[in-house]
Amino acid sequence: MTRKRAIQATGPSRAAIDDALRAVLVHALGLDPDRVADFDRETGLFGHLPELDSMAVATLLTEIEDRLHITIDDDEVDGEMLETYGALLAFVEMKTIL
Repeated sequence: MTRKRAIQATGPSRAAIDDALRAVLVHALGLDPDRVADFDRETGLFGHLPELDSMAVATLLTEIEDRLHITIDDDEVDGEMLETYGALLAFVEMKTIL
């Protein structure tokens, strides 16, 4: 198996998932790319970003599904998942690896 095939078989790297999630936040919420680049695992999202209100959650999750080719079931969505950037990243990583 070539290295490229091995990478494809295991899914995208953590760095690629992080980059894609940051791009989704910029596009779906209209956030400044420099602001999103400064997000760390503890950066608050829902309840902390005025751009991420209840209406924007659906847009955000749909774009995550589209860009990362995952399916997010309704029963998987909760406040903890959207509380911080780190929590959302961990959720997306878990969904991408499965």
